Amino acid sequence: MIDLVCLDFEASGLGPRSYPIEVAWRDPAAGAEDSFLISPDGVTGWGDWCEIAEGIHGIPRTRLLAEGLAPETACKRLNQALEGRTLYCDALEFDLFWLRRLYDAAGMRPLFRLEGLESRLEGDRLERFLECIAGQKRRHRALDDVTDLISALEYAFAGQSSG
Repeated sequence: MIDLVCLDFEASGLGPRSYPIEVAWRDPAAGAEDSFLISPDGVTGWGDWCEIAEGIHGIPRTRLLAEGLAPETACKRLNQALEGRTLYCDALEFDLFWLRRLYDAAGMRPLFRLEGLESRLEGDRLERFLECIAGQKRRHRALDDVTDLISALEYAFAGQSSG
């Protein structure tokens, strides 16, 4: 069992005006996870929308407006569950950008740290992780992607201590 908590965002696009639309995290050691949509409604600067990105993640903007949490609610939920922890992601530059956009919109700060998975992977572990990721058919929904990352980490650390 991997003792790393992973996080992933889906976003409105990949450009500098993009914003987070879905977030998920999973802690396999504790058997805990969460995933939810984030509404751009009423957030200044969150009007950019990329049709190509929507085609990849499959989440229409209308669904975000109907079902998404306000940034403040999203940040409180994340902070309550993850305070003091370190979470890992596979695209630190992007995920950190969207994390900052989310917390800036809420006027809050995260009470947890976000690091890139590469900080925990090197040598054979990195090769095994990349081999597994390359063989996965990514679904590009946040919780699915987190689950795929956990599977690839379990493969990378198979037969080895994860400490």
